[in-house]
Amino acid sequence: MIYGGPSISDAERKKYSAYTLSNYKDIPQIEDLSQQHLEEIEIAARILPFRVNNYVIEELINWNDVPNDPIFTLTFPNRDMLLPQHYEKMADLLRNDATEEDIQNEIQKIRLSLNPHPAGQLEKNVPEHDGKIIHGMQHKYDETILFFPAQGQTCHAYCTFCFRWAQFIGMDDLKFASREIELLISYLQEHPEIKDVLFTGGDPMTMSAGLLKKYIEPVLEADIRSLENIRIGTKSLSYWPQRFVSDKDSEDILSLFSNVTEHKKHMALMAHFNHPRELSTDIVKKAIQNIRATGTQIRTQSPLIAHINDEPALWEEMWSEQVRLGCVPYYMFMVRNTGAKHYFDVPMARAWEIFQKAYQNVSGLARTVRGPSMSTDPGKINILGVQEINDEKVFLLEFLQGRESKWVRKPFFAKYSPTASWLNDLEPAFGKEKFFFE
Repeated sequence: MIYGGPSISDAERKKYSAYTLSNYKDIPQIEDLSQQHLEEIEIAARILPFRVNNYVIEELINWNDVPNDPIFTLTFPNRDMLLPQHYEKMADLLRNDATEEDIQNEIQKIRLSLNPHPAGQLEKNVPEHDGKIIHGMQHKYDETILFFPAQGQTCHAYCTFCFRWAQFIGMDDLKFASREIELLISYLQEHPEIKDVLFTGGDPMTMSAGLLKKYIEPVLEADIRSLENIRIGTKSLSYWPQRFVSDKDSEDILSLFSNVTEHKKHMALMAHFNHPRELSTDIVKKAIQNIRATGTQIRTQSPLIAHINDEPALWEEMWSEQVRLGCVPYYMFMVRNTGAKHYFDVPMARAWEIFQKAYQNVSGLARTVRGPSMSTDPGKINILGVQEINDEKVFLLEFLQGRESKWVRKPFFAKYSPTASWLNDLEPAFGKEKFFFE
């Protein structure tokens, strides 16, 4: 073991194996699914990205509960994740042996209708430098810049709810990716308001240690005094914890994390955990132990997802276990308005109830978590609750982040709606014509 913990068992020294639409029938457990179910997976996976791996298959999915198992739903597309008209159109083309050109044209048409870049990612978040647009970066909030390393724009497995599904479908004009680390450094030097660089994707932890170093070490060596934090957004602790334990370059990854802290920068791993089961295996606990030994802080986040984690008890269990393992609960998000949102949606009123009930039953150490939060075009909007004011039932909301920093922590009110699940479903309360940020 790298940092002095228990030894690694042979079972934990797995070699990574991926399954996609081309080979998923090689999964032994798939034999128990009906022919109709297989057909539905294949039709849905033509539109939505599909990738799973042997760790998820063998350690996380309860095959006795398929198709209702939450981890199965998290990784295997199903017909209800497509709108009925989209599913029937694709099914008709495939059953009638349409040409591949016709199939691909319809796939592209459907994908473009699914709001592939929500919250102004493509139109408003892309920065400029020396009069040129910088592809592969996003700068929405003053203090944080997102960098999409080109080789990290995949994942160990794909989440069916993923709001960045457009990164994985092969349509380059929809994809964020950059190899220009020198351009990032130059941009940071000219923007001292930036305190955090967030390496994101996809999942940067799919890259080798050598590649990841080529992105992170130049930033450290540039000695940008205004830069305080290096973040990496990742699902690897859930989908491939071997990355930090038994992969051939695990030690190099952990050494890189240590190097960040030795350069007096805070190293934060923004870990995505969607269900308590992802925290249950011995190897994920070893991975967390190894990461924390480098001085890295693990902060945890997840959307609230129908069919997967829309029960207060699951969040209570998840936050409590994260704290026990030394992680910091950070965000509960609302599902973004893209992709299969209609399937995974939880109304705002219900989301607030789930958050409140779970929050009431955890230690104060877990109450670092914020939410439910919507990552909208104007910013991250937190749902603070439901109130009745002057005989009008309203949502109380506030900005946790804003395109304009003066909006942060500014409360505002919206008319109550039992079905609203996103900002554009809301109307201003108390007879106002528009919200203050419009």
